[in-house]
Amino acid sequence: MKFYLNDLGMVSAVGDSKAEMLKRVLSGDRTGLALTERLVTGNPVYVGEVRAKLPLIDKIHSVYDCRNNQLLLAALDQIKGTVNDVIRRFGADRVGVVIGTSTSGLNSTELAWAAVAQTGKKPGSFHYKQQQLAGGADFLAKHLGLKGPAYAISTACSSSGRAFASARRLIALDLCDAVIVGGADSLCRFTVQGFAALESVSAGLCRPFGLHRDGINIAEAAALFVMSKEPGSVQLSGIGASSDAHHFSAPAPDGKTVMKAMSVALQEAGKAANAIDYINMHGTATPLNDAMESRSVFEVFSDEQAVSSTKGMTGHALGAAAAMELGICWLLLNEDDPSGELPPNINGDELDPGLPKLNYVRPGQYLGRKINACQSNSFAFGGNNISIVVARA
Repeated sequence: MKFYLNDLGMVSAVGDSKAEMLKRVLSGDRTGLALTERLVTGNPVYVGEVRAKLPLIDKIHSVYDCRNNQLLLAALDQIKGTVNDVIRRFGADRVGVVIGTSTSGLNSTELAWAAVAQTGKKPGSFHYKQQQLAGGADFLAKHLGLKGPAYAISTACSSSGRAFASARRLIALDLCDAVIVGGADSLCRFTVQGFAALESVSAGLCRPFGLHRDGINIAEAAALFVMSKEPGSVQLSGIGASSDAHHFSAPAPDGKTVMKAMSVALQEAGKAANAIDYINMHGTATPLNDAMESRSVFEVFSDEQAVSSTKGMTGHALGAAAAMELGICWLLLNEDDPSGELPPNINGDELDPGLPKLNYVRPGQYLGRKINACQSNSFAFGGNNISIVVARA
């Protein structure tokens, strides 16, 4: 059985449309990462904040009115035609929703409790469903009038990658004919301060695979796909998932389970490692992740495949990162570019000479032909790993 990603809507710190996002990522534009004092008291940090004006949520769905769901709605608006078409063709009960998220609308809870501290009362506009992990999936299903399965996946930074495995299973089991799948996470103090407490937030702009890398730039984003068995321009060819439970926050240094995830994805796709033209690496710019991932990629792919972490431009969108980065791969495969321009590994630093010498993409680097297959990696706390292969159909 073959599965296709028929359409994509995406909003992030580097663009509120697919065209803008691809242009800025290919050019190595880091201006989406900006310094703010709003999220960590007394400690300004760089974050990737969506600056686009977001659509309003209808009053009938006011219990879901939060920034996270506004991000989802902005992504949905870009694929509304395709979504309406699959609903019309298959019926509302045959279209599902699977959303990956890490914190959902937790920012609304922060604002509500700030109001309680000041006035003693919660705002009338606050509802617990705004922070509920399944809130985004529920909101989209109600907004679209869908009757199929609708739920969330929350496995930290692999959340929206895991959502693709779950959505594919719904179609394979004939529970759905199409699934709206992706992820969203929005900025909040809880997340930024939590990562700061773990000493995982960079003191400046993040440096993926850089010699002086010191942590992440947290970001927000939303990316939504329409997945179905209907032939489209991009095929979801393979998914590899693994878990090692090595440590709450640190990856297993030997990378064996990460290598397993990448290898299983290749096997499912029926592709040799040298058939992958570009790998979007997890590349958080933390010392441990980048060391483990670079060694793992070198073991599975050697030093020939073009690789980069786009987090140097987008920031790390946590639960939305996997879907957003798969979205970048989707955009590359939909480009009718015979030269195959590649997303650079932007870090403002020299590459760490202690890491394996991979083919990190430089600004203005081209494949020399059309990009036909991409692989995207996402890893999470607790050793929860996902690797996805997509290919030009």
